[in-house]
Amino acid sequence: MAKQINKEVLNVILWIVQVLLTCIFTWAGVMKLLQPDELPWLWVKEDPGLVTVSGIADLIAGIGLTVPSLLRIKPQLTIYAAYGTIALMISASVFHMMRGEGNQIGFNMFMLVAAIFIIWGRRRKARIGPK
Repeated sequence: MAKQINKEVLNVILWIVQVLLTCIFTWAGVMKLLQPDELPWLWVKEDPGLVTVSGIADLIAGIGLTVPSLLRIKPQLTIYAAYGTIALMISASVFHMMRGEGNQIGFNMFMLVAAIFIIWGRRRKARIGPK
């Protein structure tokens, strides 16, 4: 009985993390694509092409972290989106370190750890099956 309760609690926590990351990535993607001049980061003004590419990647991550599981259509795509999020956050961290902005990667590391948590939870503890 306790194991079932723990699985249900973990499932709720995983959904909270997935929705949180979806909101963050969707907001970032929309802002990068529609209002890049309003963003406070210096690199946005230096490389508009990178802003567009990262905006698209953010939107794909945002959609992929929640929608497949929510609709129960190929829910394993959520796990793949989390792997993509890890790659995106590692790339962002390297980018910031190369620019001498290593003190700004804390948020990227938080997002990376959250994506690892989603992979762990959805692969091992609280799987979501297809319809």
